Amino acid sequence: MDKPILKDSMRLFEQLGQIHSRSMFGGFGIFADDTMFALVVNDKLHMRANNKLSKQFKALGLEPYIYKKRGFPVVTKYFALTDEWVADIQRTLDIAQEALSAAKEEKQRQSKAKPNRLKDLPNLRLATERMLKKAGIDDVESLEDAGAVEAFKAIQSTHTSSVNIELLWALEGAINGTHWSVIPHSRREELLEQLKN
Repeated sequence: MDKPILKDSMRLFEQLGQIHSRSMFGGFGIFADDTMFALVVNDKLHMRANNKLSKQFKALGLEPYIYKKRGFPVVTKYFALTDEWVADIQRTLDIAQEALSAAKEEKQRQSKAKPNRLKDLPNLRLATERMLKKAGIDDVESLEDAGAVEAFKAIQSTHTSSVNIELLWALEGAINGTHWSVIPHSRREELLEQLKN
């Protein structure tokens, strides 16, 4: 259902970086390198907005995408562009460039304001923090120093039951300040290779 607009959008955005998509929020997130800046869902192209863009979009009557999580509505930062807007290729490209810049800035700000507690990193919860502490990794700095593979091995050696490989992606994402699902396939292969050694 979302495929034609997804393919066309990805083709259009090629000049913004290494473009790829991933299932997100019930649709497909569009990433330039490792930064998500657009979303295709319900056959519409949505752009990520910071405060400035949100005001512009709202003034134009554009609506943010809302999805349900555990039965509750979640308002995203992604606004649906009108068909007329999408038909104007240059205008779409200009707003995509602005959305990407805003998303990158936000990402940089978030990485500078890194949390002190392990459970506050992306992908990690209190249970993961406890597992890491049991494995001798007590704080964010220790996790960064160990790296995802060594931290995963440390958890494996101190955990009684088997540990899901998805924890490796979660740790890698936590270290890099990203959601585990955006870790490229090539990087996952590297991590698995390191795990064998």
